[in-house]
Amino acid sequence: MVEDVSAGLVCSMLDPEGSVEHKADPSFPKVFLIPLAMLIVIGALLFLAFSATEQKEDSFYSYKVVNIRGKLVSLDKYRGSVALVVNVASECGYTDSHYKALQQLQRELGSYHFNVLAFPCNQFGLQEPGTNKEIESFARKTYGVTFPMFSKIAVKGTGANPAFKYLIDSTGEEPTWNFWKYLVDPNGKTVKAWDSTVTIEEIKPHITELVRNIILKKKDEL
Repeated sequence: MVEDVSAGLVCSMLDPEGSVEHKADPSFPKVFLIPLAMLIVIGALLFLAFSATEQKEDSFYSYKVVNIRGKLVSLDKYRGSVALVVNVASECGYTDSHYKALQQLQRELGSYHFNVLAFPCNQFGLQEPGTNKEIESFARKTYGVTFPMFSKIAVKGTGANPAFKYLIDSTGEEPTWNFWKYLVDPNGKTVKAWDSTVTIEEIKPHITELVRNIILKKKDEL
């Protein structure tokens, strides 16, 4: 008898309405499902954005750099054409021969299908000590340079420019001196790298072959 009364009191305290079993509030799932759905959608979008970024950066032309006059530009403007990327210097033993040959190459092949892309660097022998303005003036006045030039950068080490890091990683070839040359195809993929001792004349056949392929492809598409 006492046990029955005690049990009844406990049930009454737990269930004031006299019923131990309750139906679930229908609003309960909605309160939690809506934010959960939003989190899933946001997560999916972030994943897609991250994947797109990773894919986009798998190309030299995906990077942005600062030009010789201090303006941020996208290398994507050169996509569809061949590029010879060179770390240049104004006071190197290779300066005269390379600048002359690079400008001649630009004149012959560019700029619709080809461009020399010059990146001044002072890491090797401190042979590019000038300001960007001085470097550009020297190149334009001394060699009549018409190819694109960019702001002075580091091309190796922890502070290397990301675009050059891509060139190094994709070829396994890191510059050890001025006038290293990286050949980039129309899709922004690195084809080959050459050191300072290799002349422009020696690598010209590789460049002209890529340019020829662009021209033939465009003819086929007409």
